[in-house]
Amino acid sequence: MKKKNLLLGMMVVFSFTSCTVVDSGEIGIKFHKWSSSKEDYGGVEGTCKGWVFYNPITTSVFTYPTYIQRKNYEPFNVNAKDASTFQMDPTIAYRIEPEKATQIFVKYRKGIEDLESGYIRTCIYEAYRTCANKYTSDSLMSSRANFESDVRRRLENSLQAEGFIVEEFTSQITPPESLAQMINEKNAAVQSALKAANKVKEAEANAKIAIAEAQGSADAMKIKADAEAYYNRTIAASLSPLIIQEDWIEKWDGTVPTVVGSSNMMFDMSKFTGK
Repeated sequence: MKKKNLLLGMMVVFSFTSCTVVDSGEIGIKFHKWSSSKEDYGGVEGTCKGWVFYNPITTSVFTYPTYIQRKNYEPFNVNAKDASTFQMDPTIAYRIEPEKATQIFVKYRKGIEDLESGYIRTCIYEAYRTCANKYTSDSLMSSRANFESDVRRRLENSLQAEGFIVEEFTSQITPPESLAQMINEKNAAVQSALKAANKVKEAEANAKIAIAEAQGSADAMKIKADAEAYYNRTIAASLSPLIIQEDWIEKWDGTVPTVVGSSNMMFDMSKFTGK
């Protein structure tokens, strides 16, 4: 009988007492299920770690991970200032600030997955929507880095106030198809213009090379011609008296002149008459 009573007592104690373990990568929050007292944060006793004993009928232990969480969201659309629709594909890495875990639980009473699909996603969407309304389509694409910085800054402000620390935030921005086509055409036109400009520069360079080569050839020919002319003048100057004498001899009729007008025209006629 005593054994039965002892066994029954142990079962009763066990039924009113439970135990769980909150590991080092989590923070536990022990709370009373049906309390709504504002003095103890709606029934929350406080945070806990390690072995935690509690009454499972009236009390429960909720846990939040304190290590970095990463969430890749499905794409959603936002409108720019000129009503163009852009598709955003965000990825966020965040962690819960341990000191604010109780505040998060008291306010939302939801697990991490519910918070990601609810509150955090809403904050991301609002950050995109608000910042996109400040940009036109062209300025958003040309200043994409500034836009993403604005979004992250706004997101950090809203999440950190609630106890979420943003570690990383990236996004893939897809413009409207019509804008993407215009951008591609513009890039193609720029590339074509650069290609044409390069061809013009190449042609100018080739023309300058040809001019330089022609100038060089002309200068070489002039130098050669001047040299030949100088040579011819020098030879002509040295041969002129001989040429004149040869011409006179060819025209002489055998009569010896009685008067020679110039010393240069005086010849030894015996060489020609034999007398």
